[in-house]
Amino acid sequence: MLFAPIGEEGQRRLLAARVLIIGCGALGSHLADTLIRAGVGFLRIVDRDIVELNNLQRQILFDENDVATRLPKVEAAKRKLNCINSTVSVEPIVVDVDHRNIEPLADGIDLLLDGTDNFQTRYLINDLAVATNRPWIFGACAGATGMSLPIVPGITPCLRCIFEEAPPHESTATANTHGILGAVVSMVAAHQAIEAIKILTGHREALERRLLQFDAWNNRMVHIDVSSTKSTDCPCCGQKRFDFLISAK
Repeated sequence: MLFAPIGEEGQRRLLAARVLIIGCGALGSHLADTLIRAGVGFLRIVDRDIVELNNLQRQILFDENDVATRLPKVEAAKRKLNCINSTVSVEPIVVDVDHRNIEPLADGIDLLLDGTDNFQTRYLINDLAVATNRPWIFGACAGATGMSLPIVPGITPCLRCIFEEAPPHESTATANTHGILGAVVSMVAAHQAIEAIKILTGHREALERRLLQFDAWNNRMVHIDVSSTKSTDCPCCGQKRFDFLISAK
C-alpha cells in the first residue's frame, strides 16, 4: 500500500479480485505464489498433473514431500499458498482444461492467466477471453528464452492477431524438449504478474502494450510493437469466430 500507484484502494481491489490460473507448472506456480503474496483474494488453479521429481528444478511451490505423496499439483499448491496467506481463498481443480469445461471454470473470474505449455490451450484461452471480453496474459518459456504479453479484448491485438496459426508442434520448444533455466521462468512470470496487478488495480493505462521477448543466455531483450497486427481480418477478435472454444461442440 506504500507504493503510490496502488495505495489502499488498489489493495482493496486486489482483495476483491478473482483470478483463474490455467496450468500449475513452472509459470503457474510462480504466478500463484506472487499473486497470493500480493493479496489477490481468490485464485482458482487448474491442472491435471501430479508433482514429479523433475518439476522441482523450476516449479516453486513444490518439494520432495509432494513428490513422495504423489499429490496433484493444485492440491500441493493450495497447501503451500494457505501457509503463505491464510486470509485469501485458493480453489484447486484437478482437471485437463478443454473446450467443454473452460467456460464454467472461468465463471465469475476477472482475469485469466496462462500457465500452459502449448498453443492449443492458449488459443482456447484467447477465444474465451475475446468472447467474454475479459483480459488475459500470455506467457511462454523454454531453454533460456521467454515471451509475455497482456491481452485486453477490444483494446490490444489478441493472440491470433499476432500468431494466426500455431507453429508446428515439432518446431515448438518446450521444457521437455529443450530444458529450461529456472530463473527464466521467474523472469516471465514476474512480467505476467506485474501486468496482472496493473489490470486488477485498475491501471490499464500502465500496461505494457508490446510483446516482451528475451534470450537470457545471449543477453538479448526486445519489446516488439504488435499494435499494427490488430485487424478486422483476425479470425478471433475481428471475425468473432471462436474456432477453439466451439471445437467439437
